[in-house]
Amino acid sequence: MSARVARTLNTVVFGIVTVAAAALCIRLGIWQLDRLTERRAYNDQVASRFDNGAEPVREVMARDTGDARWRRVTGVGVAQYDQEVVLAARTRGGSPGVWIITPLSLPNTDTLVPLVRGWVYSPNGRTVDLSQWRESDTITIDGRVDAFQRPAAGAPRLQSDDRAFRWLERDTLAAQWNAPVAPMLVYQFGDTIGGYAATGGVTPARFPLPTMDEGPHKSYAVQWFAFAIVFVVGYGAVLVTRRKREQRVTTATAGT
Repeated sequence: MSARVARTLNTVVFGIVTVAAAALCIRLGIWQLDRLTERRAYNDQVASRFDNGAEPVREVMARDTGDARWRRVTGVGVAQYDQEVVLAARTRGGSPGVWIITPLSLPNTDTLVPLVRGWVYSPNGRTVDLSQWRESDTITIDGRVDAFQRPAAGAPRLQSDDRAFRWLERDTLAAQWNAPVAPMLVYQFGDTIGGYAATGGVTPARFPLPTMDEGPHKSYAVQWFAFAIVFVVGYGAVLVTRRKREQRVTTATAGT
């Protein structure tokens, strides 16, 4: 095989790899734009539900999960502190901790509402003195509704502590509390930054209101499209450089 044919073959192979890489980058950029569209649709859905204001928690719990998720709810319930559980291994600002889940009794029903009251510090991310985190006997709900978490591998409850959960499951909570449990969770809103520190650590760090940002998808899409351009332009620069080199060789050969 002559040197010229070898160079041509290398150029073709390099071109195929370049085109494949650029096509992959373009596909990833389009995927990020699709994610951006989904995020915007999700933001619109959440915003529309919050624009309706807080709704009675019992009415929202009666809806199907898809319609109830992310709705703001209100209500008043009696806290069953003696039956509280925690969701283990929840970090906040790099610190280990747990989420406290308090069952609430609502008037005229035996169904308990799992209220995720917030985050507290726990050195091992599992155990905490729950008696130090009790609020008033009657709690006013101001939060959002969300579905129970997707099952993870293994048992939902930690073997080392029957009040510590790896993930929350409705049936397991019902067995734990020996009572019917509402079909969804309620995450209590509040000042996530000041609410915890300003009270000297007597109130769990609440959950913030949902943000309507679009995330990094747009910038990621721009980056992937930029990579595709770099591949194409780089390949073009290589072709131009090789052509100029071949022309110089041809000219030098003709001169001799």
